[in-house]
Amino acid sequence: MKIGVITFPGSNGDMDCIHTLEQIGGCEPELIWHKSTDLLAADALVLPGGFAHGDYLRVGAIARFSPVMREVERFAGAGRPVLGICNGFQVLTEAGLLPGALLRNQHILFRCAWVHVRVESTGSPWLAGAQTGQVLKVAVAHGQGNYFADSDSLNGLQSRSQVALRYCDADGVVTADSNHNGSVLSIAGVTNDAGNVLGMMPHPERSSDPLLGSSDGRVMFESVVRSLIGVAS
Repeated sequence: MKIGVITFPGSNGDMDCIHTLEQIGGCEPELIWHKSTDLLAADALVLPGGFAHGDYLRVGAIARFSPVMREVERFAGAGRPVLGICNGFQVLTEAGLLPGALLRNQHILFRCAWVHVRVESTGSPWLAGAQTGQVLKVAVAHGQGNYFADSDSLNGLQSRSQVALRYCDADGVVTADSNHNGSVLSIAGVTNDAGNVLGMMPHPERSSDPLLGSSDGRVMFESVVRSLIGVAS
């Protein structure tokens, strides 16, 4: 199985994703430059964190027009797995592949810390190996991770089980204090209607080794590898 990791000018999580995928095994990770229109026969795609194109104009606004994004849209439209992490999540919302938008953190400050998220839905191939209600300890590093969607969109997200992750405390309780960036309904990650595209603000690739403080983020990568193997078998 081949998993493509798309690199934009300013990406800083691409090699972390490559390293994590190499450690998990069962797949061959490949870097894909943002100007490429060749997805290298990838079976899944990851848009990593960072500051694509310096996040000028608006986070993800320039990266959304990179040549590779036309191929990402076709790939996602075919029902194939796509994961957007932090800045990658922002790019996917700008591209219209995920609903909502990421605003400046409510307290205006850049937030770099360990947080907890609760798995709300396992319908995505990126979360198929998790359990509903499972609490994950994951790293965040963002200044514009405040998820927003209007009330009609939120109602649709909840009715279709598209809310994938919510910020919570260590016991899995969603509280105002655990919502570290002010995201509406404490949303930390959402999927598209089909479930194959997942966007999340926390960094699973930086939460995939006990030496870093947590290995809980491995579940996303392990899940998609198992899902791809299941499809191929």
